[in-house]
Amino acid sequence: MTSGKASLLIFAALTFLAFGALADDDPHHQTPADPETHVHADAHADPHAHAEEHGHDAHDAHGEHGDAHGEHGDDHGHDPYHLVNFIALISGGLRDSQPEAASFMDRFVDAIFSYIAILILVLLFSALYRRRDPRDPGRLQVAIEMIFGGLASLIESVIGPTARRYTPYLGTLFLFILVNNMMGLVPFFHSSTSSISTTAGLAICTFFLVQGVGIKENGLLGYLHHLCGSPRSGVEWGFVVLMLPLHVMGEFIKPLSLSLRLFGNVMGEDKLLAVFIALGAAMLAATGLPIGIPIQVPIILLAMLLSTIQALVFTLLSTVYISMMLPHGDHGDEAHGH
Repeated sequence: MTSGKASLLIFAALTFLAFGALADDDPHHQTPADPETHVHADAHADPHAHAEEHGHDAHDAHGEHGDAHGEHGDDHGHDPYHLVNFIALISGGLRDSQPEAASFMDRFVDAIFSYIAILILVLLFSALYRRRDPRDPGRLQVAIEMIFGGLASLIESVIGPTARRYTPYLGTLFLFILVNNMMGLVPFFHSSTSSISTTAGLAICTFFLVQGVGIKENGLLGYLHHLCGSPRSGVEWGFVVLMLPLHVMGEFIKPLSLSLRLFGNVMGEDKLLAVFIALGAAMLAATGLPIGIPIQVPIILLAMLLSTIQALVFTLLSTVYISMMLPHGDHGDEAHGH
C-alpha cells in the first residue's frame, strides 16, 4: 500500500464524517414556534377562549408560557461542561449577521478540525523533509524517526515480513488520531475524535481495508473459507452453518468496537477536563477575579498519556485485524511467537 492510498482512506473517513454531520438533525438548531403567535392564533379561532385567557385563566397561560420557555432554555443548556473552541466563537459572532455561515460551521466543526489536523501533519512533514540531514539530524528528525521506527517494529512484530505494505496506512492512522486527540488539550481547539462520526469513519476505513486484504491475499474462495472458520474435517464443515454467521457478525462488530472505544475515551477526557476547569473557576468566583485555580493541570498530563495510548490501541487493533486476514505463511515465525 502506498502513502497515496493511505491518504485516500483517511479522506474517505472525513467524507463519512461530513455526511454524518449533514444528516444530523440536531433539535437544538431548530427555531421553536413563538408561544405568543400560537396564543394569538388560538384567540382568533375561538373568541371565547380569548376572553377566558384575559380573565381568571391568564395566570395559567402565563405559567405554561414560562414552562415552555424554561424547557427551551434547558435545550440550549444541555451540555454545560464543554470546552469552547474558536470555531464556536466565530459562529457565535456570525449568528445574527450570517446565520447560514454560522450554521455551516456548527455542523462541520469536527470536519474543520480534522482538516486542521491534516494540515498540521502536512506542514510538519514537509518542513522536516526539506530540512532532513542524514549525517547530522536535528532533534525533531530524531524524535520522528524514533516514533516511526518503534511503530514499524511493532507492526512488523504482529504482521510479519509483509508489514511494510500496510505501514503507510497504519502510521498515518496513528498520527492522525494522536494529533486530533492532542488538539483537544489546546485552549480554544477541539478534538474531532470526541465525535462518533470521526471515529466511525476511521473504523470504516479499517473495515474495508481488512476485507480488501482478505480477498486480495486469500482469493475470494479463500476469503469465504476464512469466514467459515477455516474448516478442514467433516465435523468442522458441519459447524459452518453456525460459524459463518458468527464470523460475519464479528467482522461488523470490530469497527463498531473501534469507533466506540476511541469516541468514549476522548469524549470522557474532554468532559473531565471541562469539569475541572469549571471547578477551578468556581473556587475563585467569590473574589471576582477572571481566573481560576489551575487544578486541571494534572488532568491535562493524564489526558496526554491516555490520548497517546488510545491512538496506539486503535492502530494496534487495526494491525491485528489485518494480520488475522493474512494467510498463515505471511505472518512469519516472529508473528507466531506473539
